[in-house]
Order: sequence, then structure tokens, then C-alpha cells
Amino acid sequence: MNEPQVTVIGAGLAGSEAAWQLARRGIRVRLIEMRPVKMTEAHRTSDFAELVCSNSLRNDSMDTAVGVLKQEMRRLDSLVIASADRARVPAGSALAVDRNDFSRSITAALEQHPMVEIARAEACAIPSGMTILATGPLTSPALGESLNNLIGPRNLYFYDAIAPIVAADSVDMSVAFMASRYGKGGDDYINCPMTEAQYEAFVAAVVAAEKIELHAFEKPVYFEGCMPIEEMARRGPMTLAFGPMRPVGLSEPRSGHRPFAVVQLRQDDSAAHLYNMVGFQTKMTYPDQRRVLRMIPGLEHAEFVRLGSIHRNTFVDSPRLLLPTLQLKTRDDLFLSGQMVGVEGYVESASAGLLAGINAANLLMNRELVVPPPETAIGSLIAYITDSTRRDFQPMNANYGLMPDLKIRARGREKKIQMGNRALSAIDEWIQREQIGPPASMALSEVRL
Repeated sequence: MNEPQVTVIGAGLAGSEAAWQLARRGIRVRLIEMRPVKMTEAHRTSDFAELVCSNSLRNDSMDTAVGVLKQEMRRLDSLVIASADRARVPAGSALAVDRNDFSRSITAALEQHPMVEIARAEACAIPSGMTILATGPLTSPALGESLNNLIGPRNLYFYDAIAPIVAADSVDMSVAFMASRYGKGGDDYINCPMTEAQYEAFVAAVVAAEKIELHAFEKPVYFEGCMPIEEMARRGPMTLAFGPMRPVGLSEPRSGHRPFAVVQLRQDDSAAHLYNMVGFQTKMTYPDQRRVLRMIPGLEHAEFVRLGSIHRNTFVDSPRLLLPTLQLKTRDDLFLSGQMVGVEGYVESASAGLLAGINAANLLMNRELVVPPPETAIGSLIAYITDSTRRDFQPMNANYGLMPDLKIRARGREKKIQMGNRALSAIDEWIQREQIGPPASMALSEVRL
């Protein structure tokens, strides 16, 4: 292990996935992770692939492109998805995990793999030689400066806010109730119902609450899929009611009526002791979070195990800088992956790491580099972020809108299912054609936790 063939910087979701894909192909990896030597503003542990926001990897059904993306990644022996399946907790149609079990599983898999060397140190510069940069949205200033020197000062950025976590036994269940929207997946969510008057008072309090001040030189550019609740409330008094607090598909069991608005809490650990406030990312100060969030019916005496926070997420201008193989256009032995390439979401970040790992291995083995078909969820996402004709680039989730239209007429859910089935057929054909699926050198089931 004295001369690793590939250096992977960052052991988040993308870096961990990239290292796994390399190692299972017999490629030696040096995985550099700066935690716990140097912590970030958002992380709390030294485990790999720590989930700092929600514990949900979002919908796991074929109704959504991210559900299809998970199926594609299962076919590609994704460590992240296999670990998520292993650490799954009830969450209706979503794939939510016990975040500690999830991260520990990934950490153990890489620590025990004979082809992986772990270096707990801060990487202050991008090294020469085959490298995958997967330091994510919280890239350290020194490494960020090294990247800037390489690509120029045209980095983009946005802000990502973390939702609070509540202790389950502090929720007043004489007010709240268990249910999933439209009864899908069982009664997996805690729901806190609001009347119109309660909702109006809550929105007014959110708007008036003290917020964390940004530095004068920082311009807040929020990603639409992770908007702080106060930013939504500022857009109009009913924005939250049509967003994370929408009551559709829910009935208050005591009255049988639909509430005016609802706050949902999603199970965050396997023991069901902790619940995450769904869609409640916030930049309110801690004292005002406690005061305002306890206005929610059922949360008057809530114990907040973690309060919300805000941190800067940095990403690069991928359409200008990257090839569809995720290589830097100006340096073919440097791959970028994860959230820093402009994919948004846990699964999307891991999928970028997966592709970078496959292509770095192919480059070392003198094989042709690969790009997934545009009909697939992963292929359509990569095509979007590396489209050199794109202007005003912003981060993107996997979605059916990125995929080519069907050749037959279909609408609604039927169209999505057909597009999903087409994606899985395309990924299967691609895996076979490109010979992408070698036997895993170590199965996750062999990992000692």
C-alpha cells in the first residue's frame, strides 16, 4: 500500500462510493478524510458518509426518478445504497435510515477492505497523479484555494440549511397523530395539525424571528429543493401551506377532517427515539428556533436533540469544466464528484462518486471510459450538469424532466413508470455492453460492524 494508484479526497457519500468502486475492481486506493483532525461546521462525527441534513434518501419507488436512480445504483453494486438498505427505518415510500448505523456500515466496509488505505489528515492541495476530488460542499479553505488555482475563480455557491431533530417522547401525541399521506406505507410519520389561526400566527413568528447573519461578502443563493422555511414564508403567507406544511392526503383522526396545515416528523433512528422535522430547514437563531417551533401543536414541550443550522455549499461550473466522464477538461487524471459538481441530494452525490470511481478504474486499466445512457436517471443527470451549452448553471436533483421523452403517448404516473422501466432496461444493457459489473471483491454482508 506504499504506492496507492488512486487518491480519493473526501470520505463523504461520493468519496466513499468512489473508493468502493475502485477497490472492488482491484485498484489500490488512498482515501483521505480530514475528520476528526479537522471538523466542519456541520459534521458531528468522524464516520464516513455522515448524513448532516435529513436521514432520508427520498422516495424509493418507480414513481420518482430518484427511486429509479437507487435501483440503477443497486445494479452497479453501490456501497451507499446497500448500506442504506441495511440501515433502513420506517418512512412510508421513502428510504430513510438510522444515520449512525448507515455511516458506521460504510466506514467499516472501507476500513476493512484490503485495497483501501485510510489517511486521517487534511489535504491542503490537489496532488499529482490519479485523483478523485470529492470534498463536497464543505471543502476546506486551503483545498478550495488549490482548486481555484487550477480552474480559475469562477466557483458558484449556494446555502443549505439543516432541519431540527425532535425527541419522540417529547411530542404530545394527544394532539399529534401517526399517518402517511394517502395512507401510503403505513402510519410512519408524526403529524402536527394546525388550524388556520395557528398557521397564521406561526408564519408571522417565523418571519419576525431573528435570523443568523451572513457575512457582508456572502450572497445567499438558495437551492429551491432545500429552501429555509423563513425564505418560503417571506415569499407569501401561503407558501408554507403549499410546501412542506401542505395537508393533502391527511385527515385528523379525531375529527375526520383535513387540517388547514400540518408539520410532519419523520423517524430518524431505528429505535424511533428521534424524529426529523420534514422540510423544516432553517437559519433562525437557536433561541428563536426553540420559541417559534414550540408554537407548533404537539411540540409545545419538544426536546430538540439537534437544532437547525445553515452552512455554505460550494460547487463548480461543471458545464464549463467537466467532461461527461467527470474528468476535468484540462487534466484528464483528475475527476470531480459529489455535490461539488452540481448534483443535489444524497443519492445523486453518491451516484457521481460511483461514476467517477468506475471511470478512474477504467483509465488505469486502459479501458474506454463510459457515460451512462441519457435514458437512465444517472445518465440524464450527468448529461445535465456537463451540458456545455448551459448557462446560469444551478444544482439539480434527479428528475424525469431530464430524461428523453417516450416514443409512445403516456401521461401521469403511467408515463413515469414507463420511463423508469425504460431506464432500468437501458442501465442493464449498458452494464452488459460495457462490462461494468465485475464480481465484488468484498460483499457488504462480510463487513464486521
